Amino acid sequence: MTENNEIKQGGCLCGNIRYSFSGNPLLTAICHCTHCQRQSGSAFSIIAAVSKADFAQKGECKTYFDKGESGNIVERHFCGNCGSPMYSLSEGLPEMVLIKAGTLDDASSLRPEIEVYCGSAMPFTLLLDDTEKFQKSNL
Repeated sequence: MTENNEIKQGGCLCGNIRYSFSGNPLLTAICHCTHCQRQSGSAFSIIAAVSKADFAQKGECKTYFDKGESGNIVERHFCGNCGSPMYSLSEGLPEMVLIKAGTLDDASSLRPEIEVYCGSAMPFTLLLDDTEKFQKSNL
């Protein structure tokens, strides 16, 4: 695989928070946990995991401290002005920033590789054929 140092960017709905990271996400996942359903207001959340070392942010998020099913603390960062969920930080993945893919300026190259918390998926949700699936997660 060739190294990609392209800078990717994203932000909240109102533009108060902007972020960037270099390279491709380390992992792209669909999370069906009930907490992501509530936070997103939808059936699931699509996550692009990037290294904390490659992530930069302008603007200040508000943070909700959540507890995952695993018992790990999950910091859910969101815009205090428009409410956009931006990213999460989890004790289970301490070196990663779990970006909400809908906040990327261009998410067209993302392809989910795994689906987690499939046991919590809404009954009408179709799981993708070519993803690795887990009933739960370590988050």
